[in-house]
Amino acid sequence: MPKNELGIAKNQIKLVDYDPDWIGLFENMKKSICTATSLHPNRVQHIGSTAIANIQAKPVIDILVGVDHLEQVAMYDEYLKTIGFYRLKVQRENEYVYATFKDTTFDVKTHFIHMVTFESDIWKNLIFFRDYLNTHSEQKLEYQKIKQSFVDLQSEGIQEYTAHKEQFVHYIFSLRHSL
Repeated sequence: MPKNELGIAKNQIKLVDYDPDWIGLFENMKKSICTATSLHPNRVQHIGSTAIANIQAKPVIDILVGVDHLEQVAMYDEYLKTIGFYRLKVQRENEYVYATFKDTTFDVKTHFIHMVTFESDIWKNLIFFRDYLNTHSEQKLEYQKIKQSFVDLQSEGIQEYTAHKEQFVHYIFSLRHSL
């Protein structure tokens, strides 16, 4: 049983302490995603701060799903609905975002899927970011401070929160090409 309840409301920003149970919650959802979509397990990865050990995170499990062709997104919509994921209206280049919700009010999101093309740059960057922070404690701590500095000022504004972290995230992405 997780020590922190999963879920954030629309536009809410809150950070909670790392919970090792997040790994099991991801693994359970991964099985459901693979069963629903017939995707190979290597195409479903745990990303985001809940995948980075001992760092505070928004209590939402972020999942990276790699598909062959994003043009087939409508097919995945149907498969993912069977396990409670709904495509959001979020507009991102080369990415579709889905969410599951705590209940039928659709107010509190508990999981996100970031669907991208498998082995694309965005796929590789997101995996690299997770792995790099898990093996570099100084950068992990810096990322934690950046996130906390935003939350210290406000508890709403997902776009502003993302923009606040963007320079650091892109810096880590740039390291993928130099290592």
